[in-house]
Amino acid sequence: MSPSSSSTARPTTAPPGYTERLTLPWWLWLAGLAAAALLAAEVWMGAPGVRAWLPFAALVPGAVGGLWWLGRIRVRVHDGELLVDDARIPVRFVADVVPLDVAGRREALGIGSDPLAFVVQRPWIGPAVQIVLDDPDDPTPFWVVSTRRPVELAEAILAARDAG
Repeated sequence: MSPSSSSTARPTTAPPGYTERLTLPWWLWLAGLAAAALLAAEVWMGAPGVRAWLPFAALVPGAVGGLWWLGRIRVRVHDGELLVDDARIPVRFVADVVPLDVAGRREALGIGSDPLAFVVQRPWIGPAVQIVLDDPDDPTPFWVVSTRRPVELAEAILAARDAG
C-alpha cells in the first residue's frame, strides 16, 4: 500500500473529560465522628448492658453514612453532557462558563441571584463555576456548581461544547 493512500482514517481526539467528587475535607470527618462518639458516650454514661455498646454501634456508623452521603456528589463532563449528581444538561446548551472564586460565588448566589437558577453548592468548597445556559425551552438561566478546580471544569465544558 502506498503512503499516499491510507485506509485508516485520521484519529479524532475527543475533548478531555472531567470528573470530580465533592468530598468532605478530613477535618469535617474528624468533627463528625467526634460528635457522634461524644453523643454515644452521653447516652452510655457508664450504664451496663445494652446501653454500653448500642449507642456506639448505632451512632458512629450512622455518622459515617451521613458524612459519606454529604460528600457523594459527582461533577462530570462526559459524552457531551455536564452531569452534576443526577442532573444533566447537554453542553450544546451552554453559552458561557465563568470560574468563580469565593467572593464571586457569594455574589452569584446573593441578593441578585435568579430564583430559577440551578445550584449545587457545598459550603466546605470555596470556588465554583457559573454555567450560563442558552436553551429556549428551559427557564433555568444558569447553573452554579461548587468545584475545587473551577478553571479546569470551565475548560472541560467549553472544550466539550466546541467539540460537539
